[in-house]
Amino acid sequence: MSKGRPKAELVVSEAEREQLLSMSRSRSLPASMVLRAKIVLGCERAPNSEVARALSTHPATVGKWRNRFIAQRLSGLHDEWRPGKPRTIDDERLAELIHKTLHSKPAAGTHWSVREIAQETKISKSSVHRFFQLFGLQPHRQETFKLSSDPFFIEKVRDVVGLYLSPPDNAIVLCVDEKSQVQALERTQPLLPMGLGYVEGVTHDYTRHGTTTLFAALNVLDGSVMAQCKPRHRHQEYLSFLRHIDKAVPPELDVHLVCDNYATHKHAKVKAWLVSHPRWHVHFTPTSASWLNQVERFFALITDKAIRRGSFSSVRELIEKIELFIAHHNQGCKPFVWAASAESILAKIQRLCNRINGTAH
Repeated sequence: MSKGRPKAELVVSEAEREQLLSMSRSRSLPASMVLRAKIVLGCERAPNSEVARALSTHPATVGKWRNRFIAQRLSGLHDEWRPGKPRTIDDERLAELIHKTLHSKPAAGTHWSVREIAQETKISKSSVHRFFQLFGLQPHRQETFKLSSDPFFIEKVRDVVGLYLSPPDNAIVLCVDEKSQVQALERTQPLLPMGLGYVEGVTHDYTRHGTTTLFAALNVLDGSVMAQCKPRHRHQEYLSFLRHIDKAVPPELDVHLVCDNYATHKHAKVKAWLVSHPRWHVHFTPTSASWLNQVERFFALITDKAIRRGSFSSVRELIEKIELFIAHHNQGCKPFVWAASAESILAKIQRLCNRINGTAH
C-alpha cells in the first residue's frame, strides 16, 4: 500500500522542454535557474528522491520547484519579488542632500566633500557616495569654459565650419597657428624606465636651454602638416612662413587660411603681402575660440607624444625631435574629422548661456 499524498502529474510540452533544455545548458543564467530547469526535467522521468540524489540537493527543494512549475509553468521558476530592507533615508532627506550639494557651499571651503556633506546632513558617507554616483553629482570636479565676446561670432563660426564641411573646389584649406615658447627642458637626472607594476619615473626639476616657436599649417583635406621652427614670434617670422607655404602649394590652387586674431596675423606688412597675392583668402576664427582651429589639435598631439615627456640638452635637439615627429606624422597622416555643424555649435552655446543665466529647462 502506497504512503503519503499522491503527487500532481507533471506534464511538459515540447516547447517548454526545449526552453528547459536551453536553460539547463546555459552558462550565462544564474546557477539557481539552471538547477531549477534540471529539477523539472528530472521530475518528468523520476521521483523527487532520485532527482534530489542526482542533483545533490534536498528533496524538499525538488518538491518546491516541481509544484511551482505545475502551478505557474516556466514563469514559476523565477524568483518572486522581495521588498528588501526598508529605506532608512526618505525622499525629503535625499532632496535636502541634493539641494544642499547643488545650491550651497561649506562655510570654510569652495565645494562639498563626501565627508563634509555627510556630516552636515547626518547621512552616512557610504550613502552619500552612492547617491552622488546615482545622480551624477561631482562637487570635487570643475571644468573650464570661455565664451567668446566677438561681435561677429556667429558669422565667423559659419564661415570657418563651412570651410571644414564643404571646402571650395580648386583650393586648399590650411589651419595655421604658432606654438610659441616651446621650452628645451633637460631633466637633471636620467629617467627611471617603466617596468611591470610601476610607471616611468622622471625628476620634477630640470634645466632650461632656451625656447623655439613652432609655426604649423595643417591641411584639412589629408591631415598633413607643413611646419618650421623659428627663434622668435613676430610678424617677420609669420610672413616668412606664409612665403614658405606659398612656394609649397601648387600655383593653380587658391589658399584658404584659417587663423586666429593674434596681432601678428593682422600686421600691416602681412596684410600688404596678402593683398599682393590674390589667391590667398584669410578666415579668422572668433576671439577666444581657438578650438575652431584644427591645428590646435595637432599641437596637442605633438605636445603629448614628443615634447612634454622629452628631455633635451639644447634647442637644436628639441627642433630635431619636432621635425622627426612631423615627418613621421606626414607619412601616415589622416585628416581630423570635423562633424559638428555651425547650427549644432550655436545651439550648444545657447544651452550653456541658459545654464549660466539659470533659464535652462
